[in-house]
Amino acid sequence: MSKFKVDIVGIDTNKLKVLKNDEMATLFKKFKDGDKMAKEDIINGNLKLVLSIISKFRNKNLDMNDLFQVGCVGLIKAVDNFDPEYGVMFSTYAVPLILGEVKRLIRTNSSVRIARSIRDTAYRILKFKEEYSNINGFEPTNAIISKELGIEEYEIRDALESLQDPMSIFDPIYNDGGDTIYLLDQIADTKKNNTDKDLILAMNEALTKIKKRERDILVSRYIIGKTQSEIADELGVSQAQVSRIESNAIKSVHKLME
Repeated sequence: MSKFKVDIVGIDTNKLKVLKNDEMATLFKKFKDGDKMAKEDIINGNLKLVLSIISKFRNKNLDMNDLFQVGCVGLIKAVDNFDPEYGVMFSTYAVPLILGEVKRLIRTNSSVRIARSIRDTAYRILKFKEEYSNINGFEPTNAIISKELGIEEYEIRDALESLQDPMSIFDPIYNDGGDTIYLLDQIADTKKNNTDKDLILAMNEALTKIKKRERDILVSRYIIGKTQSEIADELGVSQAQVSRIESNAIKSVHKLME
């Protein structure tokens, strides 16, 4: 994979230093003791983390320098609020904050306009999730958010989805190493009602034939609207395992529907 470079005046980002875990621990101890230079060293030692995150948006016709700048804002917030006693790596804690700032810039510049009430609800949810994560070290489930903010779980899903970038019908949505499935392939033709009914029947039948755990995860993800992280917490497994089970389940359903 080729290196991704963002030009910062006078700096070659390909030559930026990456801090080791023991170096990070030492610098955070100094920073917590009031050493401001340690904070700068932590920030400079994690700029490549910002670069790795914004590299995912390089094909979206966005100003990468703007994304880098707001990504650095997220990084600074992460440094200011991180506590080594959380028991997680700094990068694990920082990625959501960096990504949040990047997506906030993209939403601000988006041509799609979301109702103010829905957007405000989404920001309340994001703020609560950030505060809850800072205190507890993990994200709250939709059930916790619903109870604390007094909103229905389906409203949480709808509000957060309203802030996501619009998808192109040519966006890939699944690839198991073979043929890529695009969003266009999954859009039903409303003029072919019988075909749609056959498709639904075939999908329902396929869902009854896959493993219960796979079916439960698909229902949680695409019917209830839970995130992989929430499902992982409920099942007591890693998010990577949930992602793998979900991918296998989708693959199995497609095979059974052929």
